Amino acid sequence: MQKKRLMFIFGTRPETIKMAPVIAAAKGHPDMFEPIVVVTAQHRQMLDQALKPFEIRPDYDLSIMEENQTLGDIITRSIQGFEGIIRSERPDMILVQGDTTTTFTGALAAFNHRVPVGHLEAGLRTYNKFNPYPEEMNRRLTTALSDLHFAPTKKALDCLLKEGVPRHNVFLTGNTVVDSLLFAVKKPFDLKKAGVNLPRNKKVILVTTHRRESFGEPMRSVCRALALIAEKHAQIAAVVLPVHRNPRVREVVSETLSKTPGVILIEPMDYIPFVHLMKASHIILSDSGGVQEEAPSLGKPVLVLRETTERPEAVEAGTVRMVGTDTDTIIRETEKLLTDESEYQKMARAVNPYGDGLAADRIVFSIMRRFGYTDRMPEEFDPLKHSLKLK
Repeated sequence: MQKKRLMFIFGTRPETIKMAPVIAAAKGHPDMFEPIVVVTAQHRQMLDQALKPFEIRPDYDLSIMEENQTLGDIITRSIQGFEGIIRSERPDMILVQGDTTTTFTGALAAFNHRVPVGHLEAGLRTYNKFNPYPEEMNRRLTTALSDLHFAPTKKALDCLLKEGVPRHNVFLTGNTVVDSLLFAVKKPFDLKKAGVNLPRNKKVILVTTHRRESFGEPMRSVCRALALIAEKHAQIAAVVLPVHRNPRVREVVSETLSKTPGVILIEPMDYIPFVHLMKASHIILSDSGGVQEEAPSLGKPVLVLRETTERPEAVEAGTVRMVGTDTDTIIRETEKLLTDESEYQKMARAVNPYGDGLAADRIVFSIMRRFGYTDRMPEEFDPLKHSLKLK
């Protein structure tokens, strides 16, 4: 049987981290698949940070990022860039990941050329189209355009079935972010080499914030909370915040926290150093979807700086707690974990309901079945059987 050409389309750091294991798994079957990697570079520098540790060399780089780009700019430039590549390469399937604008435009371009679409991390929903924005609608639109849906959890699978996606097109795989986490955590790394000197004998509060719906006053509210926490608990804790490159994030963080004692502002980190920073932290405050999925494997409680989450599994497991962007709420919930050991241990369970490190293999096996290389169904991810625990 002729090799199938799989085109992987992505454009951001989180997409790279979650797509990398699938690219590697496809390369592990050179007699079946020919991978073609296309990046939009929707986030230029942060994308490059993620490509390096996984040794991914794109075949095509659209390099669409411009200063102060809008969603419309991203959509227009990426669609135009995909046109010639798809016509030239004639892929047998296009794979997209998650919920970015690149995800949606990649699926739309595939549809325009009648190429089947495989959607990694399919089925996550809040059913609030503006929260997260624009990710919620990117996911729903990508679902409508996709042929194979790789659901990371049973809840995601159930959402897809509720929306009318045929069961035989949905595969319960676990999340590939756990595959990448296992890869990264096994790599020895000294944070000092990355220029991060953590204070000794203090509990590190790691913070990441970057979402569009938090721009402006919500992010200022978060930063005010961090400043007050750092001031009040200066003897026992320090706040470490890798500052996202988006100018609207940098402006707020700088004006609120740049001169605050006990707050350490650093540049965004490569993936492997960031995993080791998570591992060295005591508590994580974040509005990142990936962090919600990774931190439970490391036994780190996560306070989610959002009003909604499309990842409720860890909330139900008790390892993640929603706190939103209200200053008082953030302070109250953070102080609980800093000062009450029993509250901390309730969340620090080191159990991940999102994956077992084999998601990429399940995805590639499902694609094999689609193209007739096997007639067997892959074993589906079952968190009761496969839940990952790292020590």
